[in-house]
Amino acid sequence: MPELIVVATLTAKPGHEAVLKAALERVVPPSRAEAGCLRYDLHFDLEHPGRFVVLEAWRDAEALEFHLTTPHFLELVKTIDGLADAQMLKLNQLV
Repeated sequence: MPELIVVATLTAKPGHEAVLKAALERVVPPSRAEAGCLRYDLHFDLEHPGRFVVLEAWRDAEALEFHLTTPHFLELVKTIDGLADAQMLKLNQLV
């Protein structure tokens, strides 16, 4: 089964850029430590301050589902609720 790729884009609402950045930085180390995590990299958009992109690779869908239930991910969701807009793409590589 191919790994599951996730591209998560989070855009802070005006005035909440620092809170979003700090919350995202906190979730990286414990996410990388998860058994099913193959990649978890946080990036910032050079052309749009306040927009962050997380590039993730998971062993499989079950590993991602586990991640979405972890205390560090749930704390991220709670912290940024109402402070940012988020989009998530789930991808499998074709070639």
